[in-house]
Amino acid sequence: MSTFQAPKGTYDLIPPDSAKFLAVREAISAPLRASGYGYIETPGFEDVNLFARGVGESTDIVTKEMYTLTTKGGSELALRPEGTASVLRAALEANLHKLGNLPVKLWYSGSYYRYERPQKGRYRHFSQVGAEAIGAEDPVLDAELIILADQAYRSLGLAQFRVLLNSLGDKECRPVYREALQGFLAGLDLDEETRRRSAINPLRVLDDKRAEVQKQLAGAPMLRDHLCDACKAYHEEVRALLTAAGVAFEDDEKLVRGLDYYTRTTFEFVHDGLGSQSAVGGGGRYDGLSEMIGGPALPSVGWALGVDRTVLALEAEGVELDIPAPTSVYAVPLGEEARRVLFGVVTELRRSGVAADFAFGGRGLKGAMKSANRSGARLTVVAGERDLAEGVVQLKEMESGEQTAVPLDGVVEAIRARLV
Repeated sequence: MSTFQAPKGTYDLIPPDSAKFLAVREAISAPLRASGYGYIETPGFEDVNLFARGVGESTDIVTKEMYTLTTKGGSELALRPEGTASVLRAALEANLHKLGNLPVKLWYSGSYYRYERPQKGRYRHFSQVGAEAIGAEDPVLDAELIILADQAYRSLGLAQFRVLLNSLGDKECRPVYREALQGFLAGLDLDEETRRRSAINPLRVLDDKRAEVQKQLAGAPMLRDHLCDACKAYHEEVRALLTAAGVAFEDDEKLVRGLDYYTRTTFEFVHDGLGSQSAVGGGGRYDGLSEMIGGPALPSVGWALGVDRTVLALEAEGVELDIPAPTSVYAVPLGEEARRVLFGVVTELRRSGVAADFAFGGRGLKGAMKSANRSGARLTVVAGERDLAEGVVQLKEMESGEQTAVPLDGVVEAIRARLV
């Protein structure tokens, strides 16, 4: 009989590794929660046009990587390939921008889906934590988000990541650059698909990873030479704010990012220990996205950090997270009466906030103690018929092996005192 397996390019999160993923999510979200960002959760699928308009019809995400489906009612939906468009759609639908407190600051955590070619660090189902600040054009906001991501990574103990920074200009100066770049690309030996991409969004060609394309891009016009004065000043202020905050960054003139909606500030977090899939996260400003999906003008900025990529970065640096054992106390009953009594103790411990587990299934002492050891518990409560007759239970310190008898009616207090 064959068994089912996880779909190609996906993974299951299973204890104890799953605790590491939870710790990473917690660490990335903690600085956001302390900085005025509220939690938002959106559906796993949306109208396919939300991504076609927002992410961009020329992007690989839309043309090659989206999982799409047609409902029984004939609606065209897509599993979300990224978070920003969904979060902005939800914020607009709920009229959060009309509540008078801009920017609307939101953070989210969830699964995303792209039909990628699977390899280490690149999956068809992946997990991200993201943040969006909607409705304000302010270089301080751009700097805040980069600083919070940097803070999150450092809190995890990561040290070997780099911040790449660029400006993509705005609707005033980017068209001028776009025209200059298209003129340059027209003279290159490019395949048909790349030519089509250059006609829709030539900046995406700069992001092409193929060596034969990159080789031809030497001498391409640079966006920095076409930035208007306003974009130059904006970008310089972002750079100055990051420098003042002690966040190191590298200027990367070819940094485009894979989504069409970015304007002005764009950035990426990379880790050289991850090989070809070196990006662990990134983001930027997207001042025109709200209008692209039918909303009012709402200049915004945000980022998304890959949870799986961050875990790989931690492993590449050999960083071990300090994750507490899930169980503090393990109860081992010997006999039916002890099962009833100790289960009552476990229930009381849990109600008082102590993480406790129980030797289920009526196993013998040896097997139950092995389970207690594997649970990571600091203390084990053991009781048999003789103990109960004397009104005591045995409390064993798992590390030292020291065992003492404590009165049954005071066992919860005794355990809490030892765990302090």
